[in-house]
Amino acid sequence: MSSLGQLVAGVAHEINNPVNFIYGNLTYVSEYNHILLDLINLYQQCYPNPDPKIEALIKDSDLEFLSEDLPKILSSMTVGAERIRQIVLILRNFSRVDESEMKQVNIHDGIDSTLVMLQNRLKARADSPAIQITKEYADLPLIECYAGQLNQVFMNLLSNAIDAVLEQKKETALSQLSPCIWIRTSVLNRDLVRISIKDNGPGMSGGVKAQLFNPFFTTKPVGKGTGLGLAISYQIIVEKHGGQMQCVSKPGEGAEFSIDIPIRQSNLAQMKVS
Repeated sequence: MSSLGQLVAGVAHEINNPVNFIYGNLTYVSEYNHILLDLINLYQQCYPNPDPKIEALIKDSDLEFLSEDLPKILSSMTVGAERIRQIVLILRNFSRVDESEMKQVNIHDGIDSTLVMLQNRLKARADSPAIQITKEYADLPLIECYAGQLNQVFMNLLSNAIDAVLEQKKETALSQLSPCIWIRTSVLNRDLVRISIKDNGPGMSGGVKAQLFNPFFTTKPVGKGTGLGLAISYQIIVEKHGGQMQCVSKPGEGAEFSIDIPIRQSNLAQMKVS
């Protein structure tokens, strides 16, 4: 996950400069286009009977259509460039490899960025409908945390939830069961916030649940998972942030992972002292 974060940050950086160049120059291109079209219109008004060669070129090039379509093309290009800039920002929010220290961040931005990264897996496929994401965000304060590492936890939990609901859809005979994932955030008290990620997958037995956070433990087939994701996530939440991570699940009832982390690391220190 750390390597993925570095790769994403590198790609975002390489894309950002040329996109900003294109986006910045589109403003000038639109302005120049407006001036040139006004000049052509003025020529047509002042010289209503042009040279036959000019008249032939106007007819061949369909000048009226070009005058209407070119501004639309430039507008579409501007919208596309703006969308790419937004995606680059999302990638940078997800990676945050340049932030080695704890900072106050909006963790909803991290969750949303992670969902964008997973968008391809959430889409409908030939053998499965789209996975429905329901977000219930509370009004959270800024959280003091290692943002990049926290995003890695979101990636692990959401990836596992997607695997679970897709597996449930493949195996269940109840075709009307729609794959769903719920993401909830809440303020527990003045010191803690909670992030919960719940799915309607097949759930798990008590024996499986007891080993979830053990390194290399996995229920996935060989080649589908290393079993390190949840162990690393647990370490990030508990050891790096002084929080708690737990899972509530029963066979046939899906699974819900909850993360409790301090709002401020100074609050954590005070709790330890008391």
